[in-house]
Amino acid sequence: MIIADVDVGQSHGRGLLTLRRKTQMIFQDPYASLNPRWTVNAIVSEPLKVHHLCSSEKERSRRVAELVNLVGMSGRLINRFPHEFSGRQRQRIGIARALASQPEFVVCDEPISALDVSIQAQVVNLLEDLQDQFGLTYLFIAHDLSMVRHICDRVAVMYLGVIVELADRDELYENPLHPYAQALLSAVPIPDPQKDRQRQRIILAGDVPSPVNPPSGCRFHPRCQLASEICSVEQPAWRMIRPDHWIACHLAE
Repeated sequence: MIIADVDVGQSHGRGLLTLRRKTQMIFQDPYASLNPRWTVNAIVSEPLKVHHLCSSEKERSRRVAELVNLVGMSGRLINRFPHEFSGRQRQRIGIARALASQPEFVVCDEPISALDVSIQAQVVNLLEDLQDQFGLTYLFIAHDLSMVRHICDRVAVMYLGVIVELADRDELYENPLHPYAQALLSAVPIPDPQKDRQRQRIILAGDVPSPVNPPSGCRFHPRCQLASEICSVEQPAWRMIRPDHWIACHLAE
């Protein structure tokens, strides 16, 4: 994986410093991801200090005010503490902190799941606006499949820590090939009640195995309706089954 012209697996020294600056993260829980003893100024300015991006305290405070304004909050709030803000505002502070080091790649770890449904759209719209403004690449991790389709260009489906299918958004949602992806997408609600009643849900049997002691072969085979003998003994190869559509399954065609 290459981020900011740096190979993640081979990075060290100066390359690792560049990687840390150009890769940031927005955490899932806005209540636990901000230090309650620090002001907004201290929280957002920390990346500026670590990466030596501002030469003085005054310059850092000015930059923090700019970042807070950028995410839709008043720069006059930078001397307040996290407990003085709502969940939506705290997540905006977390986004401002992630942007402080001018990253190119941002990991969004379920950034809206801890927020009320009524304000989730505001945060998603903010992320999209920032992406357009700064050319950011997001790795958006989520269980909300409708939101994934809205915000993502390419989608990877994971099962028990392993990617089982990867394709462009519309290709994956309209033509899933892996049995787990098919079952997963069959559970996405459809706004049309008539169409929702007509479609066939795929109900998986059994429980999710322990990730500490996963099954041999294909990890999904104990719950797969199509599984054959080879699935239990041989791990499926990662292969491109259609243009830019990748899958790890012995039986998919």
